Amino acid sequence: MEKIVLLTGAGISAESGLGTFRDEGGLWAQHRIEDVATPEGFARDPSLVHRFYNARRVQAAQAAPNAAHHALARLEAACAGEVLIVTQNVDGLHEAAGSRNVLHMHGTLAGALCGACDHRWPAPMEMSPQDCCPKCTTPATRPDVVWFGEMPYHMDEIWTHLEEADIFVAIGTSGQVYPAAAFGQHAGRAGAHTIELNLEASVNVHDFTDMRQGLASVIVPAWVDEVLRR
Repeated sequence: MEKIVLLTGAGISAESGLGTFRDEGGLWAQHRIEDVATPEGFARDPSLVHRFYNARRVQAAQAAPNAAHHALARLEAACAGEVLIVTQNVDGLHEAAGSRNVLHMHGTLAGALCGACDHRWPAPMEMSPQDCCPKCTTPATRPDVVWFGEMPYHMDEIWTHLEEADIFVAIGTSGQVYPAAAFGQHAGRAGAHTIELNLEASVNVHDFTDMRQGLASVIVPAWVDEVLRR
């Protein structure tokens, strides 16, 4: 049976009102990445980082899946083969749309992590540096998200899935952040047909054999319809 592996980035959630860190305006434009999305930034000012992620958590909770998220859920439900979503996004919009086979390589806003003992638990809507780990009681609570300079989650599993893929699709990604930027090349070398679906061509568009350009809410459902008609 055919195996489809999809990588999704911030571009698939942009139409749901969740901005990328390259957008002008919005939460990311108000802060330097070094201050709110690195371990060093958290060590310097944990209160600032918690306030930033508290705001992102509220924003994500208010967002709804768009047509692209729903199309991928429909693909998973109707496809005779295996469909896996690997997402760089920390929102829960894929799951809200109905997708079940999802790997969050950058963690999720819905998770909390203890920096002392690595215990994980569901994050409350608002977190602070004074929050204690429910397991070891150390006040070392942080968002369970992967920051710049940290190793993404599930990488061994992801590389294996890429090598097994018949089709690899990158949706709404800039192609500037590794290791995800290498996924298209890795899957292509293993024999997958590679497709980029993006608002504009990424910097590594040459790694793909097919490129469709446009809004995710338009081009993703159209591509899913093509796959399901085959």
